[in-house]
Amino acid sequence: MEDRRSFGDVSVWLEDDGLVAMAEIRRPPDNFFDSELIAALADGYAWLATRTDARAVVLCSAGKHFCAGADFTGRSAAARPGAGSVGELYAQAARLFEMPLPVVAAVQGAAIGGGLGLACSADFRVTVPRGRFCANFARLGLHHGFGLTATLPPIVGPQRALDLLCTGRRVDGEEAVRIGLADRLASADELRACARAFATEIAENAPLAVRSIRATMRAGLADRVRNATARELAEQDRLRATADFAEGIRASAERRPPRFEGR
Repeated sequence: MEDRRSFGDVSVWLEDDGLVAMAEIRRPPDNFFDSELIAALADGYAWLATRTDARAVVLCSAGKHFCAGADFTGRSAAARPGAGSVGELYAQAARLFEMPLPVVAAVQGAAIGGGLGLACSADFRVTVPRGRFCANFARLGLHHGFGLTATLPPIVGPQRALDLLCTGRRVDGEEAVRIGLADRLASADELRACARAFATEIAENAPLAVRSIRATMRAGLADRVRNATARELAEQDRLRATADFAEGIRASAERRPPRFEGR
């Protein structure tokens, strides 16, 4: 029987096999985040880490998209302007990297901006052919965030990370697997099953060895993310005062190409 807990808009539970846990974000369809949502996910992770039977976690989202990041335009009913500063958001995001269990993200639809950062907080990513990965910050006139400075280069390589950050281009599921941004490709109706099978493959190994290997491979990552987000936040604060950022947000809201002037 499932042991299910809710932390705000995040639900966590253990699957019937008792080895794999699920952590589901529930702000469909776009799953825009704020500091409250990321704190809820970190709290859910912390609870799962206390369960001696849990050995791996699948991070997933309800709705059309994995996570569209922060809602800068205010179009979403889930947008909560008073739900904490960006600094608080990043403080909560750093907690995700303290999770001792391996995490497999099931990425359907879009992982955009900070949503890409959330996907990159996981150890592995499973996606679908029509998945969309995009670091769209430069298209908004903004510096990237959510620790992508620390997470994206080790995943895809420094040169490709610079490409993705500077162009803001979209990467579909097949390209994501080809460049290492995602680890496995599944059909849309098999995405969660594939992610669970991946997590089970990990969970069936010796748990102490898996935790030890993961701790070695990710040593210092949480601290690197904290240092990275401090720099990212300072640059974001500076660029939010520019005309280019205002234009980027207007263009996004009006669904048109931005016209940047470099001021």
